[in-house]
Amino acid sequence: MKNKGPSVKQWLVEVMAGLMVAAASQVEAKPLKVFILAGQSNMEGPAHIRTIEGIGDDPATAPMYREMIGPDGKPVVCQNVWLSYLTGEGNNNTIETTGRMTAGYGSLWGMDHGKPGDKIGPEFTFGIYISKAIQEPILIIKTAWGGKSLHTDFRPPSAGPQPLHDYIKGRIRERKGDIDKAQQEEDKRLGVYYRYTVEHVRKVLSDIKRVVPGYDPQQGYELAGFVWLQAWNDWCDGWWYPPAWGEKRFDEYGRLMALFIRDIRKDLSAPKMPFVIGVAGFNGLKAGKEMVAFRKAMAAPSLLPEFQGNVVAVQTAPFWDDQLEALQKRVEANWPKVDAKVKAEKDESWENKMKHMAENFTPEEWKYYQHNGSNAGYHYLGCAKTFALMGKAFAEALGELQKTP
Repeated sequence: MKNKGPSVKQWLVEVMAGLMVAAASQVEAKPLKVFILAGQSNMEGPAHIRTIEGIGDDPATAPMYREMIGPDGKPVVCQNVWLSYLTGEGNNNTIETTGRMTAGYGSLWGMDHGKPGDKIGPEFTFGIYISKAIQEPILIIKTAWGGKSLHTDFRPPSAGPQPLHDYIKGRIRERKGDIDKAQQEEDKRLGVYYRYTVEHVRKVLSDIKRVVPGYDPQQGYELAGFVWLQAWNDWCDGWWYPPAWGEKRFDEYGRLMALFIRDIRKDLSAPKMPFVIGVAGFNGLKAGKEMVAFRKAMAAPSLLPEFQGNVVAVQTAPFWDDQLEALQKRVEANWPKVDAKVKAEKDESWENKMKHMAENFTPEEWKYYQHNGSNAGYHYLGCAKTFALMGKAFAEALGELQKTP
């Protein structure tokens, strides 16, 4: 009597099918990759969406433009990347906006915080390129507010209190101010935005499905990286970092940055979470020696032995647009003349101002300015190309750190 059981061939097919199902289940069960982006106004994102055009105009960045803009001419929506964005304005500094990653999750000042607006920061291309590097579902938790310092607003807990030092006390006395009152005001601000960040990350992670609808708690999550982009309020603070202190004036920033990394890892229970420091790039590669010293202090923690292989400093100076900066200076120089013309014509509309401003440039120069600039120098000229290159660089750096055992 013949054996009516499965043939060897059938058995092999069934075994292989079972293995494939098991493998697929393992892939599906991979932890959700969670990345945190934090900082001040440049992490918020001050570049107007219209300046994405400048990315497409430049042959060097045109491939990136094609990643950002779909065939329909609209910004792409990253189907596998979700975002929870905490920011705020005025007295309400804890406003959350959520959704799939696309353009518009930059600065939301004066806009509806429930949906994307008209600006971007580094988050858009970060989402695009970290997704390409990892090719798994991703959650980005972004916390950013304009005008915030590391020495006070984001001050890490282990840094302790911040007594006003002698230089500041001297300046207050010169102005016949109240030193005790100034100290009290400083104490009120101490670490507030550090705590907002930690609390918000914990809140999102406690109920991920609220932000990522298809999330299965069984798969879990992994805090896969942190990106820090903040600098301006410390860089330009001549009281906390007096020029009279010379070359060492910004060393305190480096010390606080190292404490911040240790504290944020401890408070989020992620002791080896990869960390990227976005180093200030104002004025680009031609910046003066003081800015160079500040950049050195910002990057200093990445050189510490304990941070080797898990902390990297990404220089943003190469992404500064020198051509745009030169055009911006010419615009500023021409404002008095333009204002006089529109006033004489009794038409001070923005359209008339721009018409007269354009008269001071060649058509090519004006097109470049219109397609690339939308803000001031401390906001990297509001240039989408600059922020897109930052986001891409941050994603690539974290992609490499993912490979580090």
